[in-house]
Amino acid sequence: MNYSDYFSMLFVNYGIKLLYAILIWVIGKYIISKLMLLVDKKMELAQTEITLKKFLHSIINTLFFTFLFIIIVSTLGIQTASFIAVLGAASLAIGFALQGSLGNFAGGVLIILFKPYKIGDYIETSGVAGTVIEIQIFATLLNTVDNKRVVIPNGKLSNDTLINYSKNPVRRVDIVFGVGYNDDIEKAKSVLLEIANSQEKILKNQEAFVEVIEYGNSSVNIVYRVWCKTADYWDIYFQSMKMAKIEFDKANISIPYPQMDVHVEK
Repeated sequence: MNYSDYFSMLFVNYGIKLLYAILIWVIGKYIISKLMLLVDKKMELAQTEITLKKFLHSIINTLFFTFLFIIIVSTLGIQTASFIAVLGAASLAIGFALQGSLGNFAGGVLIILFKPYKIGDYIETSGVAGTVIEIQIFATLLNTVDNKRVVIPNGKLSNDTLINYSKNPVRRVDIVFGVGYNDDIEKAKSVLLEIANSQEKILKNQEAFVEVIEYGNSSVNIVYRVWCKTADYWDIYFQSMKMAKIEFDKANISIPYPQMDVHVEK
């Protein structure tokens, strides 16, 4: 057999298969692009959350291309059973090497499905608090109040205690004010109630609660509890603190501070 016959045989045996494989790749890629457009349109109609939408798009796209790859491998004459076995063994080895990353991936899936928080929420976990900027598959990005970027692995977030300050539309503002033991307690309570009633952002369908909560070392402590929209929480807190000092001064109600009496004996 001369070289010409040999190369002719190779072309017949493998060249046609390779051409078929290229053709399947081109057609398959076109079909997948159209299918992904259809999937994205269906998710938009269903008003799927942006984070879940991106995640599902990535997963479905990967599955489509994996299926196309298996078809191409089969067309080239490679035993798909052996190929899948090798792929499975490689996946197992990679899985052992990337246990932490897989845990974070699973955590990201749980966060996307159960939605303990969303982009824009203010959360606190593991001693860190901030506004959620982005929810990725492996990690969640936060911005702290002093504009620091914090990256928290999703595996930790899905298994640890988490406080979401933005989840509920309404929050209660709790402040404890201390007044002197010689001051009129009822007058102090009346001043605090007037402060609560004077602020428009405080919800009036929830009654303000003002009562003595404890006797401190140098003051009688009065708890001040009012309700407001979550977005107005800090406005109410700071305004109430400022107004309490101003109105207590007008009413001659003292705000005690720790003092020490020193007696000197000759």
